[in-house]
Formats: sequence, structure tokens, C-alpha cells
Amino acid sequence: MDWSSYYPVLVATDATKPTPKEGPNADTRYSANWAPLMTKQVEVADIGCGYGGLLFALSPRLPDQLILGLEIRTSVTEFVQEKVKALRSQHASTGDFQNVSCIRANTMKFLPNFFSKSQLSKIFLCFPDPQFKARKHKARIVSTSLNSEYAFVMRPGGKVYTITDVEDLHYWMVEHFDAHRSFERVSEDELEADECVEVMKSETEEGKKVERNRGPKHVAVFRRLEDPPWP
Repeated sequence: MDWSSYYPVLVATDATKPTPKEGPNADTRYSANWAPLMTKQVEVADIGCGYGGLLFALSPRLPDQLILGLEIRTSVTEFVQEKVKALRSQHASTGDFQNVSCIRANTMKFLPNFFSKSQLSKIFLCFPDPQFKARKHKARIVSTSLNSEYAFVMRPGGKVYTITDVEDLHYWMVEHFDAHRSFERVSEDELEADECVEVMKSETEEGKKVERNRGPKHVAVFRRLEDPPWP
């Protein structure tokens, strides 16, 4: 995935671009096929980012990491993209918000198309659709097959952050991550020391709505384990 258009200030300079030979018979293939080189790769993904509250809150807290929101709704994606442009323009002198962006994507179908193996250090699943009806449970963002995809794109030691106000969905996510051999649940003591947990609770649009309604917030975080050695 070429992220250069989403994080333009992190594109390598033209010094790395091949110079085509001159003349009518010059071979210009290398010049035509040259792609901009990113000096960094995306490390943090907010799946189902909504209107970007978590993205913009994490941006100054993780200044050295590229953060990406993935959202399936076209109009919402466009809103976040325009807000990114506006914030970058407003903070041009300081260079803030250059590390955050958003794309339209159905991550349940195409997650491995966007990230390579062991690329991500953090994945956020914040207030996902609970899909209450039993026949719709297969559409939940956490499942046996999807957890394997999360494991593929996550580096060992990386974390999947989950939060919901639906107790049944919380237990569902815990059950499926606990059953997956690539993850272990993070302890409560570690959660208290993790700044990202507090941001996740307070900065998402859904989190703020739950706070106004004095509803519960169920949090669980899971660490990506090292793969076992080959026999």
C-alpha cells in the first residue's frame, strides 16, 4: 500500500528518484514506475474510526507513529479527510497532525491488503456495532477468522484495544481473543498505566455519548504473542 498521498510530509525526497537517460531511445521504465518512498510506515490503526475523535486525540500523544483511521461509510471518511487537511493547514507552523489520516475501507474483507505482516503496533476497536441478533454475530468485528488477520498484521508485543458499552459484546470479544493462541489479555494494572486506554475511553464520539448517558464502558486489551518456533 502506497501511503505517500496520505502522509505527504513523510515522503522521501526526489534524490531517490532514478534519472532517465536522455535521447529518443532512452529507457524511461524506471522513471515511469518510480513510486514515492515513505520514511515511515503506518503503525496504529483505528478500525471503524467514525468521525475521527480518537485519531485526533492520539496524534499529539504518538507523534512518532503514523496513525490511520479505516471507515466504511463514504461520507464519514470524507469528513475525516477534510478535517485532517484543515488541521494540518491550521498547524502548518508546528507540523502537527501530519501523522494522522483516514481511508475508506471494509477491513473485515480487506485488512491484509493494507498492511504487511507484523506492521502494526496498535489496533483500536472502539464501540463496534454489537450486531445483537444471533444470525448477525458473524458480522461482528471480532471473530476467530478476523482475530487471525489481526495477528498477521500485528508485531509481537503489539496490542489490540477494545471498548464497548454492550456487556454481551464485551464478553464475546474477550472469549474470542482468549481462545486465540496469538493473544493474551493485558492485566488491569497495565491498563491503568496505559495512556491510550484513557484516551480511548474519553475521546471517541461514542465514548462521549456513553459518558453523557452515564452508561458503562467495558475495556479489554490483548497483547500479540511471539509466534512459536518452527518444529
